[in-house]
Amino acid sequence: MATFLRKEYTVLKDNNRFSYSGISIRNSFEWPDGKRIAFYIALNIEHFPFGEGGGIDLDRETKPWSQRSWLWREYGNRVGGWRLADLFDELHLNIGVIVNAANYSHSPELLDRYRKRGDEMIGHGISNGTARPIDMSFEEETEMVAEVTEIMLKADGKRPTGWLSPYLTPSQKTPDILHAAGYEYLLDWGLCDEQPFWMQVDEGEILTLPYPIELNDQPAIVGRRVSAEEYANMIIDQFDVLMELKEPHPIVFPLSLHSFIVGQPFRQKHLKRALEHICKRRDEIWITTPNEISQIYRKLPDGQQLR
Repeated sequence: MATFLRKEYTVLKDNNRFSYSGISIRNSFEWPDGKRIAFYIALNIEHFPFGEGGGIDLDRETKPWSQRSWLWREYGNRVGGWRLADLFDELHLNIGVIVNAANYSHSPELLDRYRKRGDEMIGHGISNGTARPIDMSFEEETEMVAEVTEIMLKADGKRPTGWLSPYLTPSQKTPDILHAAGYEYLLDWGLCDEQPFWMQVDEGEILTLPYPIELNDQPAIVGRRVSAEEYANMIIDQFDVLMELKEPHPIVFPLSLHSFIVGQPFRQKHLKRALEHICKRRDEIWITTPNEISQIYRKLPDGQQLR
């Protein structure tokens, strides 16, 4: 208990992973070539079990399972993901692919398409339609992370360095499990900041990178019913405001996409418009991937890294 103006109040429970830090009072640093904005695209490629499990539907965010919702989401693997790869080729954009391990057996050709582009593969559980980490025991989640890592290592020829929990539902122990499994960064906790920061884990620390919940097509388009045109305008407005900021602090501008959502042609049209707007000023920003951000950030002088 603490006392304030003669009244007692209870100190709220803290996450005990990282301390509060206001962006305007932090030490500054620079991204490569003196750039202030690091922009990355995270494309979610996902596979769901047929006849069971949850996920999102056309007109609701969760459950129950239905054939139409499964087929709608499968469009991303059969069509949307391929078309988006062509778009990224056209705009010369490398991305981070947040991928369910189930896709390695379900749609290996699609993953090979992105692998040949040189894109980063990021761990994303087995499937977004099966048990979520928040509902798993410590042992179950540890086993799941190990299985995902093994599948990706075998297929990609290297271990993934980053992770986003399926459906953005990490458990309280996810950072500890990932660190013990050799992961270098996670995106689950990055919703609260525009800069990377270190989190405490059982045996050391793990890096957290910014990840969007607002500029994320799933909650925006499916959850809040934002139109494709509005979503593209949100991306453009975010970029323009960040470019106009006078503060010297470098930031990360992440964009989260799903192949079965923005992979639809009428939405892809507006996505292209937004990405072309950003690419017109590509010489002024650092277009990159999460792993590249992680590698550069951890090499900064200790006093410039946020702990």
